[in-house]
Amino acid sequence: MAVIVNLDVMLAKRKMSLTELSEKVGITMSNLSILKKGKAKAIRFSTLDAICEVLQCQPGDILEYRPNEK
Repeated sequence: MAVIVNLDVMLAKRKMSLTELSEKVGITMSNLSILKKGKAKAIRFSTLDAICEVLQCQPGDILEYRPNEK
């Protein structure tokens, strides 16, 4: 997939665990784990907004586009 999820990078920069983010955002650990691993098919803007608010970052800090190389 060409969209890379850098949630683990932002969590490390903020010194925050996935559990803590889950509690603050109100999203289950399993859903955050799916997102963190890049297995999610979609993300709601409200979810992205909540994550960015808690992590004090921009959506581009979490999501990155890398074209597929052939």
